[in-house]
Amino acid sequence: MGVLDGKAALVTGGSRGIGAAIVRRLAADGAAVTFTYNTSAAAADEVVAEVKAAGGTAIAVQADQADVAAIPELFDRAAEPIGALDIFVCNAAQAAVTPIAAVTEASYDELFATNLRGPFFAVQRAAEVLRDGGRVIAISTLNTQMPVPGVALYAGSKAALEQFMKIAAREYGARAITFNSVSPGATSTDMFHDHNPPEIQGMLVAATALGRIGEPSDVADIVAFLAGPDSRWITGQNLAAAGGLLI
Repeated sequence: MGVLDGKAALVTGGSRGIGAAIVRRLAADGAAVTFTYNTSAAAADEVVAEVKAAGGTAIAVQADQADVAAIPELFDRAAEPIGALDIFVCNAAQAAVTPIAAVTEASYDELFATNLRGPFFAVQRAAEVLRDGGRVIAISTLNTQMPVPGVALYAGSKAALEQFMKIAAREYGARAITFNSVSPGATSTDMFHDHNPPEIQGMLVAATALGRIGEPSDVADIVAFLAGPDSRWITGQNLAAAGGLLI
């Protein structure tokens, strides 16, 4: 039996990278997983097929995290497999490497709608509908602790999300719902490779205590721990999933 048997989970941005690894791991642990994708329908179908082939349950739903009006229906759909919802993983995000001088009002509004406004109201909804003892986990970034040029919008949005989680932990603790965030370091995803040339990747490996770039499954395993029963005494925390990357 899996530690998440009889549980239902919602994961945003689950078609690729870290999100897909989280979907696979939660399903392997027994959860009925609903996950969202924005434009990657083929990749989402592939994740569903992989989960089903392994004996798990996964459903893909097209959704834009910036669309706050769609959040109630999304959570309702995620609860359908078992009639309740226990786990919410807020993973979807828009990446940007833009110098402060080049940020426009339009680019600012677009990124914060996806990375902060949508997640805030999704976390709010999760707190309303999750069963007592539920789990809310937000995927942040080590850039909130390790600022580098060009990530002001991205790191700023994620830093605010971390604070939302800390405060929600206080507000909903009486229901034993835990709220935590996970900050991946250098992790082998399309986003990481698109924004980091080989020389930068080499520097990050050298600065990582475990001597390699992380894999999405490394992060997913930590999320699975936070989603499971053994993490019941951890809330309001940010866990660095970075292999000892120096900050």
